[in-house]
Amino acid sequence: MNRDSDSPLRLWRNARLATLRAGAPGLGSVEHGAIAVQGDRIVFAGAERELPEALRRTEHATDCEGRWITPGLVDCHTHLVHAGNRAREFELRLQGASYEEIARAGGGIASSVAALRAASVDELVRQSLPRLDALIAEGLTTIEIKSGYGLALEHERKALQAARRLGEERPVTVHTSFLGAHALPPEAGGDKDAYIDLVVREMLPALAAEGLVDSVDGFCEGIAFSPAQIGRVFQAARALGLPLRLHADQLSNLRGAALAASFSALSADHLEWTDEAGAAALAQAGTVAVLLPGAYYFLRETRLPPIAALREHRARIAIATDNNPGSSPLTSLLLAMNMAATLFRLSVDECIAGVTREAARALGLQNEAGTLEPGRWADFAIWDIDHPAELVYRIGFNPLHTRIRKGL
Repeated sequence: MNRDSDSPLRLWRNARLATLRAGAPGLGSVEHGAIAVQGDRIVFAGAERELPEALRRTEHATDCEGRWITPGLVDCHTHLVHAGNRAREFELRLQGASYEEIARAGGGIASSVAALRAASVDELVRQSLPRLDALIAEGLTTIEIKSGYGLALEHERKALQAARRLGEERPVTVHTSFLGAHALPPEAGGDKDAYIDLVVREMLPALAAEGLVDSVDGFCEGIAFSPAQIGRVFQAARALGLPLRLHADQLSNLRGAALAASFSALSADHLEWTDEAGAAALAQAGTVAVLLPGAYYFLRETRLPPIAALREHRARIAIATDNNPGSSPLTSLLLAMNMAATLFRLSVDECIAGVTREAARALGLQNEAGTLEPGRWADFAIWDIDHPAELVYRIGFNPLHTRIRKGL
């Protein structure tokens, strides 16, 4: 972190700001605004008329010509590091094949596990960079990347190492999640409890000790792991001081949202089958509800997340791409916002907050990213738009003018 007072002061002026400040009405909009940056931090964000005289005197000033500035976008749920694709399975599903038929033929997550295990770290980075670049081109400054296609220590390590490498190859903040409890590997012989033992006793401690894990995730579902099994993973993660996240209630109601809330998890994600009690538990715990409209669309789901209950109980709502090869090959947060609005009926303000302020909160980064405020990282996006609604309304159009990360 560079907050050195000797760093050049940079100023962006003559802008309209969507600050997303907590407690501010709507998007916290400021007309005739300015942002001043020292090093990698914002030192002022507000009305230009209130800009201190000392911050006006700089050779590094940019006239934004009335453009809108939002916080840099945050994708808080991705499986971006994977090998190959499952386009052939998509084609088979269009022809009427069921998920079970595809899985029996060696498809499904098993094919993604086999592809990742066969790839080197370098190859995983090479294949993942185009996906990351597509997101960066739309104003992304922070991304979460999960493991979960390795399902063995050496291969989970590869995935997390590749994720860290992506943050070195590109100017983007990468938050890693260990998702060892994603599915059962073929060598487990159907013994879920024995595999969870391996996750808890071997994989998680080793990867955490290597500094590869920022948070721990799990898939709580009938086709994956039970609440009791996920609870064991969460207890082990908590003992290591690692924050928690959960794939919850996507295909059935195992009360995953309530489980995540009981552990004060950062987020519970998917939530199509979450009931009102689960929504209330999320709100009370401060656990962010992360909605993934790409997977809902791609899998042609029909059961909507409990939007009304989440709103009623004032749960925080984030939106993410869920980029993955099987159920959401989506690399656009702009499209994810449009899907959240059209499919889930979220408002424009909810969508924009969902990929900025609330997405940062879902990663535990609410004091660093997601809003335009003094002390936050100087991460923001400058847009060629007349109104913020255009970011949600347009389909297949990218109005990004400039992306700034850590002041550069």
